[in-house]
Amino acid sequence: MSAGNNLAGAASTKATDWHSIDWIAMQRNVRRLQARIVKATLEGRRGKVKALQRLLTHSFSGKALAVLRVTENSGQISPGVDGVRWNTPDKKTEALHALRQRGYQPLPLKRVYIPKSNDTLRPLSIPTMKDRAMQALYLLAVDPVAETQADPHSYGFRKERSCHDALRHCHTLLSGCYAPDWVLEGDIKSCFDRISHDWLLGHVLMDKAMLSQWLKAGYLYRNTFHQTTEGTPQGGVISPVLANWALDGLQQHLADNIPAFGPKGQRSKVHLVRYADDFIISGYSQELLRKEVLPKVAKFLKPRGLELSVEKTLITHKKKGFDFLSQTVRKYGEKVLTRPSNKSTKRFRTKIRELLKSSQHVSPGDLIIALNQQIVGWGLYHRHAASKQTFAKLDHYVFWQVWRWCKRRHPKLSSREVRRRYFIEHEGRQWVFTGEVRQGRRGSRGVYLQRLMDISIRRHVKIRGEANPYDPEYEEYFELRRQEKMDQCLEGRGVLQSLWEQQEGRCVRCRGALTEDRGWQLHHRVWRVHGGDDSITNLELLHPNCHRQIHARRDQTEVAASTGDV
Repeated sequence: MSAGNNLAGAASTKATDWHSIDWIAMQRNVRRLQARIVKATLEGRRGKVKALQRLLTHSFSGKALAVLRVTENSGQISPGVDGVRWNTPDKKTEALHALRQRGYQPLPLKRVYIPKSNDTLRPLSIPTMKDRAMQALYLLAVDPVAETQADPHSYGFRKERSCHDALRHCHTLLSGCYAPDWVLEGDIKSCFDRISHDWLLGHVLMDKAMLSQWLKAGYLYRNTFHQTTEGTPQGGVISPVLANWALDGLQQHLADNIPAFGPKGQRSKVHLVRYADDFIISGYSQELLRKEVLPKVAKFLKPRGLELSVEKTLITHKKKGFDFLSQTVRKYGEKVLTRPSNKSTKRFRTKIRELLKSSQHVSPGDLIIALNQQIVGWGLYHRHAASKQTFAKLDHYVFWQVWRWCKRRHPKLSSREVRRRYFIEHEGRQWVFTGEVRQGRRGSRGVYLQRLMDISIRRHVKIRGEANPYDPEYEEYFELRRQEKMDQCLEGRGVLQSLWEQQEGRCVRCRGALTEDRGWQLHHRVWRVHGGDDSITNLELLHPNCHRQIHARRDQTEVAASTGDV
């Protein structure tokens, strides 16, 4: 029996090859079980939910998708304390068979520290590949429950939701004649590191023994073992869902405990917008937020082992403005606008300046590729805000930094000669920084520095608060949202956009949705080494794993043909 024909609940004991797995069947099996978990959760049948979760976590399909997840993302290059990486098909197949609950014992996490924007260090804990895969497996069963029970206006670390949804809701909430004027900016002190283990074990609907092992696994730092008595590690696959689970319910808690009207008959206008552990709460007065809302939030957090950060929790009038998710929300006259924050703009300038300083001996083409990544990434994040003026100022800054870079390379050349060497007229624009990058045997191609002003400003359409990506009822809704998101992502990218439209936004091989999260690769139907060209009729978009699968099968076929086995 092939891997694709195994039942959803079948144990993963059948011998199989990684590239022979039928990923369409795997995804269909898991999606069907997740939809049943959502239905059972809505009906309040906890026993049914647990039975379905066990079926999913012991299934071949679930284990295959768990291994695929941890070997397809960028974290695959970072091993845990055992130094093991699953970077070959044979290792992935072996890992798939070894992913069993019986006798499983997680290893300590590898602790590293990464710098934060405020010059402090953030602890990051890296599990082993096996522990990551086991967490990804249980996440498949836990996330549908978490999504079904989540706060409608929670947007951080949730499937199909983003910072832009939170910012858009924040803008809508504070706009209009009758909108609230005051905002409580909340920040939870070391949220991931302080969540109570007892609270998680008592409330998270999953295998308690497995969850307890992950929470108590400890970590290694400089060859010294440290126990973990609280918190969920930043870096764990399942940690964001556990953190969200601990904070979900705050919206309903405020609704139940804050009167809809104040003592003078005013509407309280208390509304929550949360992204992970950063949140804002609106209100009609400063006094309401300080005397009523703040104590209620503290009371909600205390059983979970959490508390608000005194330094970062502020009460602000919207005319003064406040920073939220790297943007400033402020009322100008009668209009509320969101703009890139000063801190975000300063970080962008610093990155551009440091990149140019460290690239003095880099070719102009390679420098342009690196600059464009910074420019386009930052611009696409802020394209939904009132960013045109900021874009224009930063384009001016980037130009003069690039000009200084060119002058430093040739201190003895005149400005006219430097301009002739590095700048051209392109598409009606003067002074376009240009260079060339090599493309292997195909020679080289010209590249041009992109501008922030070329990124169109678009209003973001916020996700519905009640929408659940695991509920079949919202399947069509999320298909349309993914299509709109990819249309924006591939805007102006020529062949990629045409192929995506031809394929209706799906991988040709597994028919799964092509998204930014999973990525995609260009595949030549007739390989270039066999005479294939780069025309659109010879190209198709595939998921990275599907692309590797096709090449692996073709290689195996060619080997068999050369040995006479076919």
